[in-house]
Amino acid sequence: MASRRQDREARLARDRYRAYSARQEIHAQQRRRRVRDSVIGVVALVVVVGLATTAQVGFFTAGPGAPAPEPSASPSAPAGENVGEVPDPSIAEDRSWTGTLAFNDDIELGIELDGQAAPQATAVFLDEIETEFLVGTTCARMVRSESAGLLQCGSTDGTTASDPGFAFGPIENAPEDGVYPAGTIAMARTGGDAYGNGRQFFIVFEDTTLPADEAGGYTVFGTVTSGLDALVSGIADAGIQPGEDGAESSDGAPVVETTLTAAAVE
Repeated sequence: MASRRQDREARLARDRYRAYSARQEIHAQQRRRRVRDSVIGVVALVVVVGLATTAQVGFFTAGPGAPAPEPSASPSAPAGENVGEVPDPSIAEDRSWTGTLAFNDDIELGIELDGQAAPQATAVFLDEIETEFLVGTTCARMVRSESAGLLQCGSTDGTTASDPGFAFGPIENAPEDGVYPAGTIAMARTGGDAYGNGRQFFIVFEDTTLPADEAGGYTVFGTVTSGLDALVSGIADAGIQPGEDGAESSDGAPVVETTLTAAAVE
């Protein structure tokens, strides 16, 4: 009788142990699942934040929200390559070129292009004039503040968005100190990208200091030799369109809608 009772107690003990072990395994699986779910949640959050950051960076560096050109004094530039049919630098012929740009038919600038210091950018600009690409494009952005005064031109869609299918580099002839004197003509580009130059350019109408950018400075390929005062009085002095809230802005579309109506060079 005692032996049967002992056997039954032993069997019950084994059953209790197996049940206990099973519960422990379930708890362990639950802990592992919670840890796994937490890791997945963190990874998903990182991915979402990364995508949101990337989208924001793309909007503010390449799209309509692109800031005004912000070059760097750094001489280094990340590796890259041209995109699209970029004119050969040899077109610049390693020499100076003189010409004119007309805005709204009644403002004419005399210009000089430096094919020696900036052969690639000069070649692109010469090609734009030769093919009459520039005629009809607009100056979609103006910046005017205590440290900057510039007009960004060459837009085909009324924004500062990058040109689809066309980009080139490297950065040429950028000022080491980040200072762009009045009369400077330089290439606009995507922020942080030495091969992000496109078809748009900017004319500096007041001495301008531009903040640093990790890719380097902005390519200076020409100067205004005459007519800058007319550009200031006829366009810049009219100001910048206010923001949606009606507040004054130092960065935006000029009040005077500005179109390039003629371009010539020799």
